[in-house]
Amino acid sequence: MGIDNGARLTTLRLRSDDEGASPLVTARRFDRIAITSVFGHPSDPKTWSGAPKNLGRALEELGIVVEGISPRISRPKRLALAARYLVAGYGRLRRTEQLLRAGPARRRHARQIADCVSRTDIRHVLHTGTLDLPALDLARGIKHYLYCDHTWLLSLRHRPDASAFTAKAVADFERLEKESFAGLDAIFTFGTYVRDHIVQHYGVPPERVIAVGSGMGSIEPFRGPKDFSRPRLLFVAKHLFEAKGGLLLLDAFHLALRRRPDLLLTIVGDQRSRAFVPQHPNIVFHDHLPWPELQKLYHEATLLTQPMLNDPWGQVYLEALVSRTPVLGLKRNGLPEITGGGSYGFLVKAAKPQSVADAIVDAAGDPDRLARMADDGQQHVLANYSWDRVAERIGLV
Repeated sequence: MGIDNGARLTTLRLRSDDEGASPLVTARRFDRIAITSVFGHPSDPKTWSGAPKNLGRALEELGIVVEGISPRISRPKRLALAARYLVAGYGRLRRTEQLLRAGPARRRHARQIADCVSRTDIRHVLHTGTLDLPALDLARGIKHYLYCDHTWLLSLRHRPDASAFTAKAVADFERLEKESFAGLDAIFTFGTYVRDHIVQHYGVPPERVIAVGSGMGSIEPFRGPKDFSRPRLLFVAKHLFEAKGGLLLLDAFHLALRRRPDLLLTIVGDQRSRAFVPQHPNIVFHDHLPWPELQKLYHEATLLTQPMLNDPWGQVYLEALVSRTPVLGLKRNGLPEITGGGSYGFLVKAAKPQSVADAIVDAAGDPDRLARMADDGQQHVLANYSWDRVAERIGLV
C-alpha cells in the first residue's frame, strides 16, 4: 500500500467483528502494533508465504490492534540505485532483494515508516526482515521489534548469488545488520540456530533475542491411510526453482531411478519452472494449483524431497510433516531443527546429486521407518508450530 514519498498505514482487520478476542492469561507487551514488509502488504497472503498476515491475525486474537505498513521504492528509483551502487563499488546488483540491502534503499524504507508512524499514536513497530532498518525514530521513543528467519551473514553461507556482492558490499551489509539489531527492543527468530547466531556473532544480549518458531497456512492435518511401500515423491516451489533445489533434485531423481524404477516424482512450480522439468513417465508437473489440490498432493505423498540450497526455514517442510509426509533436504539452516535432528526426516550432508539420490533410495527402502516418521513428525509439528503460539510469544509478557 506504500508510495514513494511515504507509506500508508492500513488497519489489517483480519478478524471479523463478531469474533471475540481470546482471554488473556498475562499482560500484553503492547496493545497496538504496526507490522511492516518491503515485499508486499502485510495483509496479502502472498507476502512472505503469508507469515505477516497469519501473525497479524493471531495477534488480533489476543486483543491487539494490528496495522500494516508496506514501504516501497519505485522501479525508476531502483534502477537509479543500481547505477549508484555500481559506481560505489557494490557490484552489479539486479535482483530486488540485492538492491534493497544497501544503505540508501534501507534509509528510504525506514524514513517512510518513521513518517507514517509519526502521524499516528503507534508506539510499537514489528519488522519482518531488516531491509527497512536501522530505525530512524528511536529518539522519539518508538519501540522497534524484528521477526526474522535468518541474518545477512547466515544467508551468505549458501547464497547462489554470493558472487554478485563485492567485498565492500559484504562488509557494508554486515555493518547495517549490526546497526539494525542494536536499535531493537526485542528480536524474535524462527529458529534457535538464528537466535544463537545473533547472540554470539552480533553480541545482542540473550534476553533480547527469543526463538518463537513459525506457523503454517491453512493446511489441514492428514490422518488418513498411506501406503509407504509405494514411493510418491513431492517437490513444491512456487518460484526460485533452482534455489529451492529443483535442478539438484532432478539430477538426483534420475540417478535414484536406476535403483528404484518405481519412484514417482510430482513437481509443483510455476510457468518459469516448467522449462527446467523434462518430459518423463515418472515425473508429473503442475503449475498454479488451487490450494485444495496442493493440499491433496501433500496428503498423497510419502516423502517430500526438497533439497533447498539456501532457504532459512522452509514452511513447506512443516506443511509436509503435518500431512504425515516425512521430509528430505540438506543438513543446513533450519531443517535440522524442524526435523528434530533427523527424527522426522532425512538430512543430506552434501548438495550433490549422488548424495541426494542415495538418501532417496534409503528412505524408499524402509516403509516402516517412513510410517513411524510420519506419525511422530505430525505430532511434533502440531505441538510446536502454530501462529497462535508465535503470537503469544511475541505479544505477551
